This record gives sequence, structure tokens and C-alpha cells, in this order.
Amino acid sequence: MKALIISVYVFLFSIVASAQHENHQTPAANAAQSKSPRKAAMALVGKNHVHIDYGSPSVRGRNIWNGLVAYDQVWATGAHKATWVEFSSDVQIAGKHISKGKYGFFTIPGKEEWVLILSKDWDMHLADAYKVENDVIRVAVKPSLNKDITEALTYKVVRSSGDRGKIEMSWEYISVALDFLNLK
Repeated sequence: MKALIISVYVFLFSIVASAQHENHQTPAANAAQSKSPRKAAMALVGKNHVHIDYGSPSVRGRNIWNGLVAYDQVWATGAHKATWVEFSSDVQIAGKHISKGKYGFFTIPGKEEWVLILSKDWDMHLADAYKVENDVIRVAVKPSLNKDITEALTYKVVRSSGDRGKIEMSWEYISVALDFLNLK
């Protein structure tokens, strides 16, 4: 009789444990299922640790430029939450001193020219709360056309030389880059 009671308890416990486990997913499992997973890119450029956090959507056969992403409108340059960039040291971008810290990275894509923006606002859903008055800097750049497709939106922090680096964003057949110089 005692063995039967223990067997029933073990059986019931395994059913409860199994039922709870079925609805539990690890963050890695959720990220693997997401069509726009959160990703990070980072590197040391000199002594400056540059960190980028972004949502990485995929092309998946869609029309990206002036389709999914409109020309001449502010874009969070990623999916879901706005993309952010953090510098551990002061930098100079287009001749302007940018203090170390975290910034929203927004763009205004265009057919011939893009505007790259660092904003004081970095924690928002897409560009919903974007305000031009919070821009720290705007830099106009020419997009590069790539021979091969970049299926998932990708950022890289690239050391150009010594204390010079750049933040590169590539998606579909387009790439843009924001050059910076570490300040001592």
C-alpha cells in the first residue's frame, strides 16, 4: 500500500512538473523564435569600448528601402526598441565633441543620402517618441551599395586605425557608416 501511495505521488508530481515546463521558455528559446532578435555589436577602438544594442530584422523577401523602411522619415534603425550606442570615452564625430555615454541611433534613409543621428533619447519603442530637439549630432552620408545581400540587419564596430573607428550598419544591399575619433 505504501508503495502504491508513493507511486501515485511521483506520478502526480511528474505531471505537474511537466505541465509547468511546457509553458516555460528560456530567453534563448524566445530569441531563436523571434523574427527580429535583439543583438549586440561591440569592440575596443583604442581604449574606447563601443557597444551597440539593436533589433535585427531580416529581409525575408520584402521590399526594404522605401517599402518597409520609408525614405525621408526618422527610423530607429532596427526593430522594436530603438537602437542605442554607448561610448566609454569621449569621441569626435564630424568635428563635434561627443561626451562618453549612451545615445539613441536614428537614421533618415534616402535614395541618395542618409542622415545619421545620435540623440539624447535612447530608451524608446522604435522612433515613437523621437524629438529633433534632443539630437546631439546629425551627419549626412552616402549609402554604399553592396554586391551581396545582408539578410539580417547587422551592426559592426570597426577600428579604422589607432584611435579612429566607425559604426557600420548593413541591411539588404545597403551599408552606411558613422566615423568617429577617440578623444584623450
